[in-house]
Amino acid sequence: MYSPRSSAATRLTRCGEISMATSHRSRPVLAADLTVPNLILVGLPGSGKSTVGRALANALGRDFLDFDVEIERRQGVTVSEIFGERGEAAFRALEVALTRELKDSANLVLAPGGGWITNPSCLELLRPPAQVIYLQIDPARALARMAAEAANRPLLRHPNPLQQLERLLAARKDLYLLADHTLRVDALGEKEVVADIVALASRPLGD
Repeated sequence: MYSPRSSAATRLTRCGEISMATSHRSRPVLAADLTVPNLILVGLPGSGKSTVGRALANALGRDFLDFDVEIERRQGVTVSEIFGERGEAAFRALEVALTRELKDSANLVLAPGGGWITNPSCLELLRPPAQVIYLQIDPARALARMAAEAANRPLLRHPNPLQQLERLLAARKDLYLLADHTLRVDALGEKEVVADIVALASRPLGD
């Protein structure tokens, strides 16, 4: 099984294939016995996937991979530029390719882009055994969170970004609800979200 801390993973990183966002940790501070191999955070843009993902990985002593950041690193351009120059289909193909590389991985927290879940093959590649956590948020709240990141958010260049977010939610809602767990995050702080995710992922599915 692929592990980013293995020597093979080190070689992959040196070859420029996968670069994990890691930090040196003496020990995890939460759920050392969590047996779920990988946790995948999904949700609307602005739901906190990247911010929460880093904090969650740090708490669990795991590695974190932000799909958008990794794709930008590999392509040498921003997600906005990929969308503008090559189109959404090209970006989604890059997401699928990255997902396929992670099929046999373990001990990761993954934060794919908001539309990753629209491709059924992505979910099939990683689950089971991974668990998917849907970070549910009101579109208006998500928009407010993204306001400080306008330069890196193609969505905010839309004439009516709130309307666009509402459309995205309407189109993806049923797909997001395929997640193993749903967590409403509008009123929660980062630490609260992390603690709740750990609690959810520690339960047997179906409880």
